[in-house]
Amino acid sequence: MAEKRELILAFESSCDETSVAVIENGHHILSNIIATQIKSHQRFGGVVPEVASRHHVEQITRCTEQALAEANVTYSDLTAVAVTYGPGLVGALLIGVTAAKAIAYAHHLPLVPVNHMAGHIYAARFVAPLAYPLLALLVSGGHTELVYMPAAGEFEIIGDTRDDAAGEAYDKIGRVLGVPYPAGKEIDRLAHLGQDTFNFPRAMLKEPNLDFSFSGLKSAFINTVHHADQIGEQLDKADLAASFQASVIEVLVTKTLKAAQKLQVKQLVVAGGVAANQGLREALTSAIQAQMPELQLIMPPLRLCGDNGAMIGAAAHIALRKGTLADLTLNAIPGLDFPYQEEL
Repeated sequence: MAEKRELILAFESSCDETSVAVIENGHHILSNIIATQIKSHQRFGGVVPEVASRHHVEQITRCTEQALAEANVTYSDLTAVAVTYGPGLVGALLIGVTAAKAIAYAHHLPLVPVNHMAGHIYAARFVAPLAYPLLALLVSGGHTELVYMPAAGEFEIIGDTRDDAAGEAYDKIGRVLGVPYPAGKEIDRLAHLGQDTFNFPRAMLKEPNLDFSFSGLKSAFINTVHHADQIGEQLDKADLAASFQASVIEVLVTKTLKAAQKLQVKQLVVAGGVAANQGLREALTSAIQAQMPELQLIMPPLRLCGDNGAMIGAAAHIALRKGTLADLTLNAIPGLDFPYQEEL
């Protein structure tokens, strides 16, 4: 007997991408429309919330129409509507939440609220089926955390950043290097051309917990560059980038494998915008082959590492099965987070 066709219209508008997707049965992308705003924010060196919200207003109807057309479905074919309701920029989130609520109400469809970070994890579902328990390393502009999933749709933070997220640190040192926003891709490219000659600090590497800290690394980097400027010394940009990235990656890989060994998980999912970093992908792949060859590493394709509606639809598939629904009082929660596990 053929699987019943479940079609979820999914909205993502947490930051500076307006995205609407149609997902079939939780793992098949029928459409995934993404309207990026990078060029609008580049001149400011980062995302400006008011500008982001205005772009979402302009793009969301067009993206919805395009997603339905590309998927070759109509509102009457849909099973449910899903939307990111946090974390993110409150104004940006509200555009997606309002659009999703309007469509759900008008077409008598269930409304599925999705945590943006759960979406990033479930982007891995488009690569392979998820096997529990699993561990997820979430690395993005706003988050760097280790999330344990004992079962589908269950999330526990076991390690978090004490200060800057990894992606945030990339953007901040990118400004010092004169690299345009978003800086991650260019720093990754430069890092592959340079050597780790500066030996920047590896914060919290030896501590027993699974938390991260990148503010000290950022400060060490900025101080090194400013000192060189003051004495008229020319530093090699590629070596600076390589040294910075080596510090970030060593801490991420070491703590992640430590957690995976403690928890005896079957899979490791690496997700979020920084999961597109080639240096991180290479380092994790080789470390797992050397230390935990039985651990299955799943990394979404580069096009699904950034914010997109498809990942929200994949997470919504699980939420819908668990009966996690919202009514029309659903509101944006910019500081939304997973629960923390106090003791590992």
